[in-house]
Amino acid sequence: MAAVVTFLASGAVLVLEIAGLRLIAPYVGITLQTNTAVIGFALAAIAVGAWAGGAVADRRDPRGLLAPLLVAGGALLIAVVPLVRFAGALLTGAAAGNVLLLAAVAVVVPAALLSAVPPMIVTLQLGSLRETGSVVGRLSGIGTLGGIAATFGTGFVLVAVLPTTVILVGTGLVVVATGIGLWLFLRRRSTAAARLPGALLVLTLAGTGMAVIAPDPCEEETTYHCARVVADPEREGGRTLVLDTLRHSYVDLDDPTYLEFEYVQAIASVTDAMAPADDPLSALHLGGGGLTLPRYLAEVRPGTQSRVLEVDAGVLAIDRDLLDLQTSADLRVDVGDARIGLTREPADGRDLVVGDAFGGLSVPWQLTTVEALDLVDRALTSDGVYAANLIDNPPLDFVRAELATMGAVFDHVLLLAREPVVAGTDGGNVVAVASREPLPAAAIAAVLAERGLDWQVVEGEELAAFVADAPVLTDDLAPVDQLLTPYG
Repeated sequence: MAAVVTFLASGAVLVLEIAGLRLIAPYVGITLQTNTAVIGFALAAIAVGAWAGGAVADRRDPRGLLAPLLVAGGALLIAVVPLVRFAGALLTGAAAGNVLLLAAVAVVVPAALLSAVPPMIVTLQLGSLRETGSVVGRLSGIGTLGGIAATFGTGFVLVAVLPTTVILVGTGLVVVATGIGLWLFLRRRSTAAARLPGALLVLTLAGTGMAVIAPDPCEEETTYHCARVVADPEREGGRTLVLDTLRHSYVDLDDPTYLEFEYVQAIASVTDAMAPADDPLSALHLGGGGLTLPRYLAEVRPGTQSRVLEVDAGVLAIDRDLLDLQTSADLRVDVGDARIGLTREPADGRDLVVGDAFGGLSVPWQLTTVEALDLVDRALTSDGVYAANLIDNPPLDFVRAELATMGAVFDHVLLLAREPVVAGTDGGNVVAVASREPLPAAAIAAVLAERGLDWQVVEGEELAAFVADAPVLTDDLAPVDQLLTPYG
C-alpha cells in the first residue's frame, strides 16, 4: 500500500505539470517563460509540500492525514480545470504576469498537497533509525519511478489520445478513489484513521461538474493548439482558422486568390514581383496553418509545386475536414518540425521559401538562427527568395534581431511593414525578405500599392538604421522569448 500510494501521488504531480502546461497554453502560449513558470511552480510546490508533510508527520499520526490529503489533492487537481478556464478568459496574452498567475493556479496547491504524502508514508514505514536509509531510499525511488512513468505516459500516450480536461479529471478521480480506498484500509487496521470529511467528496463532484461546463476555447485540441474554424458572415466561402486565441489563417473556399490578412497580401506581393506572371514556382512553406498561400500560388501560377512543412497533424486534419484541403503531386504536406524538414530538402531546388511558423504568443526559435537560415539558403536557387512573416511589438527587438540574422546569411534583405511599425510606435505582422541576388524593391512596392496596402519597403541605410546593433541569433544563443514583445 505504501508503494502504491507513493507511486501514484508522485506520478499525479507530474501528470499535472505536463497537462497543466497544455491547459494554460491557449491563453498565454507555449514559450520558454510558460514552461519555466509551470516547472518552477511545480518544483516549489513539491518542496513546500514535502517539507510541510515531513514536519507535520513528526507531530501527528500520519494515518489520520493521508487519506484526506489524497482526496483533497485529487479534488483540487480536478478543480484546476475550471479555475484555469475561468481565469484564462481574463488573463489572455503572454505578459509575464498572466503567465505566472495562470501557472500558479494550475499547479501549486494540488501539487503541494500530493507532495506532502510521501514523507508521511516514510514516517509510517520507519521501524527504527537503523532502517532510515533503506526506507527513504526505497520510497524515494518508487516516487521517482511514478514521476517517470507519468511523464512518459502523459507526454507520449495520453496527450495523443485524450483531451487535457479528461486527463486531469481522470487523474484526479483516480487519486480520490485511492484516497477513499486508503481510508477504508487504515480504518480497518487502526483506530488512528480520522474520518474522511464529506466536504472533500462534495468538492470532487463540484469540480468535476465545473470542469464539464467551464468555457473551453477548443473545438479541436491538437498536439500544439486549441483550434477552431469560424465562418465569415460577410463572405459565403470565408473561413478563419483560430489557433489558441489568435486568428491564424483565412481561407476563401470559393476563391483562393482572396487574401484577407495584410501580411499574406504582402508575401503574395513578393511572389507577384519576383517572377513573370503565370510562371510556376517551386516553393517550400515553413508552417502550414490554413495553407492560404500555397492555394493562392496554385491558382495564380498553375503548375507551381509547393511542399508544406506543418508540425501539427491536428491542424492538417482540420484543413482537410473543414477547409477543403486537397493535396496532390503539386501540393504536398509533410507533418514534422520545419527545421528537421529543412535538413532533408534538396539543395538549390526552391525558387521561394516562405516562413510562416511564427505566432503571436510563441516563436519556434530553432527557425530563427543563422544555422536555420543557412539551411533555407541551401534549399534556394541562386536567385531564390526567402519571405518570412514575423510578429512583434515595440520595441521590436525580435524583428530587429531576425533582420540582423538574415543579413548575416543573405546579401540582400528588405523589410515590408506599415509606417508606424517602421517608426517603432506600433507592432504586429511584418514581412522580411532575403536573397543572395538583388531584390525587386520597386516592383514589390508597386504591387503593395496596387493591392491598396499602406506598407513601406525598407532597405539600404534606412534598414541598417532600423536594425541598429541588434544581435545575430545562433543555435548557441537565441533568446527569442526574451527579445519578443508578444501580443497582450
